[in-house]
Amino acid sequence: MTATDLSPRPGPPALVLVAHGSRDPRALSTVRALMDRVRELRPGLPVHLGHIELNEPLLPDALAALGDAEAVLVPLLLSRGYHVKQDIPEMAAASPARTRVAAPLGPHPLLADTLHARLLEAGWRPRPAGAVVLAAAGSRDPESRLDTHRTARLLAERLGVPVVPAYASAATPTVEEALTALRARGRHRIAIASCFTAPGRFATECAAHAPWIAAAPLGAHDAMADLILHRYTESLTTRVTAAA
Repeated sequence: MTATDLSPRPGPPALVLVAHGSRDPRALSTVRALMDRVRELRPGLPVHLGHIELNEPLLPDALAALGDAEAVLVPLLLSRGYHVKQDIPEMAAASPARTRVAAPLGPHPLLADTLHARLLEAGWRPRPAGAVVLAAAGSRDPESRLDTHRTARLLAERLGVPVVPAYASAATPTVEEALTALRARGRHRIAIASCFTAPGRFATECAAHAPWIAAAPLGAHDAMADLILHRYTESLTTRVTAAA
């Protein structure tokens, strides 16, 4: 056996969860719980956390701590948009780490699974005049809206009722507008599905409009942890985005 054979094998690239950040303290605790769930599912995989803004550690600091190690950045974001296309790749490129950026979490069947589960927990039951408003953050990027519409279709397939996307900011319709449109179609048993990773201002404001039930944000659900690891593995095999 040669000296080369005795040298330690390099470990897997680190997984860096990239959260947006929030002033709501529940957001940070939720993201940390999700990170713990990912670690439980993949023992031995280094898992770190970085925020785009508002919370520590900020992503540049989290990446700096890795030195020149290899890492996969998995955005805890549910569609494409400015943060996924600009902010995160720019921060990654400015770091000494050898990074690649995975796709956002949505759209994906596992995301729809989590939305479905949260609705059931909130008390969702099929109703003849039932419908769902899928409340999301919103973006001016048309690809972000396209992703949210795809997530709405995946959820509608599970529920068997109309699911209408609505937005907290930067896009239309608003939650109130979506509720009005559904009522005009004879839908009067309307639930709100919270397409937010963690509690925060937008999730709270959207839920306040619920005429019936409002599901909790996605949080540390097992399907979310599975989805994060799927995006991590997918990035290693398809090179979604790479940064030097």
